Order: sequence, then C-alpha cells, then structure tokens
Amino acid sequence: MTTTRTTPLSLYGFLRPRPERAEEVERILTSFVEPTRQEEGNLQYHLHRHDDGRFFLYEVWRSQEDLDRHNALPPLRAFLENLPDYLEEAPEGYFDTMLSPYPWAAQR
Repeated sequence: MTTTRTTPLSLYGFLRPRPERAEEVERILTSFVEPTRQEEGNLQYHLHRHDDGRFFLYEVWRSQEDLDRHNALPPLRAFLENLPDYLEEAPEGYFDTMLSPYPWAAQR
C-alpha cells in the first residue's frame, strides 16, 4: 500500500566554505535558487549568508519524491559529490517533517 504524504518536508542547514572558495560557493549556491524555485514540488528555497561566513539553506518540498527528483539533477549532484573540495567541514544539516503545513501545498 502506498501512502500519500500531505505534510511538506523541510531541509535546512549550514555550509562553511573554504575561505579561498567562498565566492565560488556563493556563485554556485546562488545559481541554484531560481531554477529550484521553479521545480515541481518546491514550496520554498532560500539562501542566506550568516555573519560568520557560513551559508544557510532552507528548503521546503511538497514530498520526498519531489526532493529526490531535485537531488538527482546534474548540477546539484556535481556540487554535492565535490563538497569536501568546497567546504572546511561537513555540512550541518537537518531534515524534518513540517508541523505547520501549507494549506496550498497539495495544489502546487
């Protein structure tokens, strides 16, 4: 039996770039924003720069399937496969079920 998830998934975390690659990491992450926002099932996608130089990503997806499809895209795969080259430390990430669902989430 297949169950349909009605609660969006949120993914968020910090990335600390290597100082010599910080501008490159910012360009790469920024290049993901608008295309990701256009993807089916994306409800929110935000990129922030923290005062200490880390980048903070906040994403909300309608379903696990939508997130899986996003994570399989070649530009994102290439970045993720080379994370150690870009970052000083492992990403600090969290993946949770949103407790305050969007009433319109199922429509998008």
